[in-house]
This record gives sequence, C-alpha cells and structure tokens, in this order.
Amino acid sequence: MQAALHFPDQVAYDPNHLLDSLIERLHLKNDAALSRALEVAPPVISKIRHRRLPVGASLLIRMHEVSDLSIRDLRILMGDRRDKFRISDKQFKPKEGGVATEPQE
Repeated sequence: MQAALHFPDQVAYDPNHLLDSLIERLHLKNDAALSRALEVAPPVISKIRHRRLPVGASLLIRMHEVSDLSIRDLRILMGDRRDKFRISDKQFKPKEGGVATEPQE
C-alpha cells in the first residue's frame, strides 16, 4: 500500500474555513445567521461543519449569490484545488437489472 503524497503548500479539504469566511464576509454572528442568509435549515450548516454532508452544487451557487464570490474562490476557500469538477459516469447509468422509467407527472 502506497502512502499519499502531501506537499507543503497543499491545502486540505476544510468546509469550516469556507463557512467561517462567509460569516466574516457577510458580517454575520454565527452559523444560524449564515443558514438564514443562505436560506437553508440550520442542521445543514452543522452537518457540513461535522463533515456529514458535502457542500452541494446548489448550496455553492447560493453562497455565490449572497457573497458575490466566484465559484472558483468558494472552492479555494473550501480547499478544493481541482481545475475542473467532473461528474462520474456511474451517476447517469441505471442500476444493473433495473429498468429505467420516465418520471410520472
């Protein structure tokens, strides 16, 4: 088993830094105020802080809307250093043995 390489300037994923930066930028007092500004339930912020929930695309867009920070800047604050975000092919393939159906209206 090979050990992962760590570079001195490499920043680790840290959603807390993103949340704290937004609180500071928006002049808010706490996570509850941030949840109101982002129009999400307070447990969402708590779950992100405790790394039980990832920062999803829709929340990242909402953060952009309220902070005027670019998506790239928000990702950097979070420690996401990828040049591009790619969605896995597995997300769009139906499960084996399952039948793909159209959603009912």
